[in-house]
Amino acid sequence: MSGNIRKAIVLAAGKGTRMKSELPKVLFPVCGKPMIDYVLDALNDAKVDEILTVVGYKQELVRAEIESRPNVKFAEQKELLGTGHAVMSCREYLEGFDGPVFIVAGDNPMLQSSSVERLFEEYEKSGASCVIGTVLKDDPFGMGRILRDENGNFVGIVEEKDATDEQRKIKEINISYYVFNVPDLLASLDAIRNDNAQREYYITDVPKILLDSGKTILALPVLKEVECLGVNTQDDLARVEEALKAR
Repeated sequence: MSGNIRKAIVLAAGKGTRMKSELPKVLFPVCGKPMIDYVLDALNDAKVDEILTVVGYKQELVRAEIESRPNVKFAEQKELLGTGHAVMSCREYLEGFDGPVFIVAGDNPMLQSSSVERLFEEYEKSGASCVIGTVLKDDPFGMGRILRDENGNFVGIVEEKDATDEQRKIKEINISYYVFNVPDLLASLDAIRNDNAQREYYITDVPKILLDSGKTILALPVLKEVECLGVNTQDDLARVEEALKAR
């Protein structure tokens, strides 16, 4: 049972090949502190009770960095087959829990605790199966776009490379901050397919799967633009350092 327990999943299994380093991506220092520490601090500030960290590549280093935190547990992603597959590796830890789980990548050091709070609150208020935090961005190049129908309701997410010219004009983007109802999430994981160029399972497919099964999905443009600053390259890292210093 859940009571008012809040859980989170932090995706921290990846290599970060574009960083041109052997270090796990989430351990890259930003202003002297590993990226994942900013994520965990924001989740703690948002009063998340249990943080499940998905580890894989050089996991012993990631574990050593954060295992002293009292509310952190670990799940192992044995093969790196995408974000949806990473969440699948958490199944045994989530079975029997009927509350909400917030999912975020461990390389999002600009995560704001106020955004986490807001998404949990909207989930609790709405009774939705999934609440997606979105951002309105003037230059959304490279980002997944939020698709809505004529009434403004969420109908899906389309990645830049798959988008039509018309869809690329959409300024509302997905940066993969989600709150899911856990039983609905677990049921939908079985329906994810890997029929894409990368042959991977993506968590971005889950909201549409839930929608198609009759569940309510909310996409809310309540995140701060600074939260778009993820880290994929050394240039991104420099930009995030500047933003953190400014903050």
